[in-house]
Amino acid sequence: MMSRRSLTFLFFLTLLPFSNSLPPVRVEVIRRASSPAAAPAFREAPAFRNADDCAQPTSSRVNIAMTLDANYLRGTIAAVLSILQHTSCPENVYFHFVAARSDPDTIASIRSTFPYLAFRLHRFDSGLVRGRISRSIRQALDQPLNYARIYLADILPLDVDRVIYLDSDVVVVDDIRALWDVDLAGRVVAAPEYCHANFTKYFTDAFWGDSVLSRTFDGLRPCYFNTGVMVMDVRRWRAGGYTQMVESWMTVQKQKHIYHLGSLPPFLLVLAGNIKAVDHRWNQHGLGGDNMEGRCRKLHSGPISLLHWSGKGKPWLRLDSRKPCPVDHLWAPYDLYKSSSPSLEE
Repeated sequence: MMSRRSLTFLFFLTLLPFSNSLPPVRVEVIRRASSPAAAPAFREAPAFRNADDCAQPTSSRVNIAMTLDANYLRGTIAAVLSILQHTSCPENVYFHFVAARSDPDTIASIRSTFPYLAFRLHRFDSGLVRGRISRSIRQALDQPLNYARIYLADILPLDVDRVIYLDSDVVVVDDIRALWDVDLAGRVVAAPEYCHANFTKYFTDAFWGDSVLSRTFDGLRPCYFNTGVMVMDVRRWRAGGYTQMVESWMTVQKQKHIYHLGSLPPFLLVLAGNIKAVDHRWNQHGLGGDNMEGRCRKLHSGPISLLHWSGKGKPWLRLDSRKPCPVDHLWAPYDLYKSSSPSLEE
């Protein structure tokens, strides 16, 4: 039976003045500055081995998906190190890196930094979303690779039933298996929920003022969740057609501006109020500050298993500029980057 939320999609889409001559979206791509220098160099991480009580990797694999972008490679490597360092079964962790193109330098950096890492590179076709992306409040949010998480069920091998998706600006300070083992209770996604946040601010007046769209969350208690840390039931996502539902809302956004951010709001429109909530310790988010200014923020109270520099400010950039926020020093121990610039101590 089709849900009320699905019926809302279909009813509203019949009202839209679709046209085959819509103006193409202008997507600005952030590129690395051209330089004759070689790719960034990283120190080799130590080899991490399983504890004696770990099951065989083939029977107890933890699948983690991350996008792989040269601009965020330093963050990705720090995230991988933190995961391996804090789990008692590191050889059971398998990484699925999703990239828009195969960059030999980036892959070489991964291999040389983690010689024993179990991983596979998957290609994401940016053409899937280029015509669906609408300009948001920050250029970095409009990059096609930022939308790859929508297509994980299509990208990953069919034998992957469950995956943890992580952004590249996180460090994990707990055993990732605790997040992996969460009971989804029949839901397609598990993530920390933040029901104290003002949910209405994620959508525009055009959304809330529309008599059809505003009924999307009827009968639900929608709460904000951050898509940078998610446990996904890949088979259930695929079988339920969730990719198509998210794409449908992106189509609505192109016709009628209903939100300001990038890939987050369509996830909220499809899943808010219908996910499995996990402990907030698994996403101490917002450490990068807001999406415009990137001002420093403090840690929230309570236990922490994952630190997330979501927002404009990234710790490696602020550390390099000698203007770090206090929380950036929590990221620094996982930074394996070999700087070519002399330090202040030198």
